[in-house]
Amino acid sequence: MSGSMNNRENNEKNAPQKAIIAAVDSGAYDMESSLRELTLLAESAGAEIVAEIVQKLDTPDRNTYLGSGKLLEAKTVIETLGAELLIADCELTSARVRNMEEITDVAVIDRTTLILDIFAQNAKTAEGKLQVELAQLRHRLLYLAGSGAALSRLGGGIGTRGPGETKLESDRRHIRTRIALLEKRLLELSERRGLTRERRKKGSVPVVSLVGYTNVGKSSLLNALTGSDVYAEDKLFATLDPTARKLYVGDLQQVVLIDTVGFVSRLPHRLVDAFKSTLLEMAESDLILTVADASSSEWKLQLEVTEDIISQMGCSDIEQFTVFNKCDLIDTAAALPGIAVSAKTGFGLERLLGEISKRLSERVIRCEILLPFDKLSLMAAVREKGNVLSEEYTEDGLLLKATVDKTMYHMIEPYVR
Repeated sequence: MSGSMNNRENNEKNAPQKAIIAAVDSGAYDMESSLRELTLLAESAGAEIVAEIVQKLDTPDRNTYLGSGKLLEAKTVIETLGAELLIADCELTSARVRNMEEITDVAVIDRTTLILDIFAQNAKTAEGKLQVELAQLRHRLLYLAGSGAALSRLGGGIGTRGPGETKLESDRRHIRTRIALLEKRLLELSERRGLTRERRKKGSVPVVSLVGYTNVGKSSLLNALTGSDVYAEDKLFATLDPTARKLYVGDLQQVVLIDTVGFVSRLPHRLVDAFKSTLLEMAESDLILTVADASSSEWKLQLEVTEDIISQMGCSDIEQFTVFNKCDLIDTAAALPGIAVSAKTGFGLERLLGEISKRLSERVIRCEILLPFDKLSLMAAVREKGNVLSEEYTEDGLLLKATVDKTMYHMIEPYVR
């Protein structure tokens, strides 16, 4: 009997948190699309959306967002369906949160808090956890004034967990001190990452970044192209930390393929700022692949959001082209304005590799090299920064047919035939 009770308690503990989502439709953006995305975000955080509440207003109510009448209607829905959480499709002030909680008698969080909660669940590396905590603290500063008990809720559910959550103080000075410390640590990590980028530059290894909306399959694409086993899951923000893998392509011996953090629409600038140290990988790219989900009816929005972030990062001048993933799920891949692929089935990957090779081909020179026996040490450089197609020992030295990066051509030019 006690065993069955324990199982029931565990099931209740692991059950999704019931929530309703609420939005003000002022015509500023596509409401249906936004609510669909908010639902996916909530499900990624572990919630079960049991209802939607939409209020048409020219501008959100300054005190209660939806208006007190609509909130009372929401309260009835909450009580009827047993919901524990209200998620607003916007950013809320601390006063609005407090007023909405008083009327509905459930916890209220906004869109940004929800995104930060997902970040908190998925941050795996030390840098990722520091970035999440920093973003959380900056966001909490906006709520500190007059938030009272709302700020002191710890660890109870969606929007209240994550790195640094228990370190939160109810004092601006303490939070700002913590922010300064996190910024210092992240700067140190960013400098280390910068050294890695410098080594890549010195080694003349081209960098190709996968950039795009969250859950379009960037990690799966990285795995399919490189034979890696990077964590990939069908949910929003499954991976937060940039991942780099070697990729052999065309006449280049190797490139570095990087999977970056994904985006969502209306991502607040300060969240982009919090992840700038990892997004800098994109800024150092030789080529950017903007990835979209071919099976989504909103792939145009996905690409618009991606272009906006690329612009914010000052990367618009880097060469880029569009890759449509998940083409195994549609019948109209040929009509898409980009390269159609499927990381799941392998469809289109050879064409994609060919396009990457073509875009980077200006970096390499195909040549025949005769290295004298006293210059065989150069062979290592040719292998490192190029691709040896054939080699043969002759009476005069080692005869190579190879493609080499232009930046190291001067080293072997005296021996080119």
